[in-house]
Amino acid sequence: MTQERVRSPRMVLLLDAALHVVAEHGLRGLTHRAVDREAGLPEGSCSAYLRTRRALVTALTSYVATGVTEDCEQLARDLAACHLENRQAIELVTSFFMRRLDERERLLARMELSLAAARDPELASVLASNQQQLTELVQSILTARHKDHSGERAATLVASFDGILLGALPLPEPDRRPFVRQSIEVLIGGLG
Repeated sequence: MTQERVRSPRMVLLLDAALHVVAEHGLRGLTHRAVDREAGLPEGSCSAYLRTRRALVTALTSYVATGVTEDCEQLARDLAACHLENRQAIELVTSFFMRRLDERERLLARMELSLAAARDPELASVLASNQQQLTELVQSILTARHKDHSGERAATLVASFDGILLGALPLPEPDRRPFVRQSIEVLIGGLG
């Protein structure tokens, strides 16, 4: 377990509150006071842990990225445990994506932070490191399935998966699963 994954309960409470604030109000709405209010803590609590707004945004970015990596690691274990055919893999990955879409706040915050990272080298560094971890994880899945496992292919899949989530997010609820399943089918089928 990395140091990044070890957080105090108070820090988790603050970061979950920050995640909610960003999902509801965007990054412009992210302030120490807004986080304190959302967490139900006295004013000044957030700034005692994260002194500056920069520290708050960076910690939130790391928190969200770490959560994505942990979720993907679990998916990789599920895929490895089943010795899957493509059809089964498609169902597992589709279900995984639907769970991500059900975690709307986390997904919205991640998208907001990704856009901010395009203009912020420090956030970009945090997300680039996370992207590399995800790419290596996908590469290991491809290797285990005896598929072409080049780093470029894995990086393209990771980017494509993000695009599927982004494309599914604004769809009406009944249309999401068919869109996700068809998109995953195209990607996984292309690996065959």
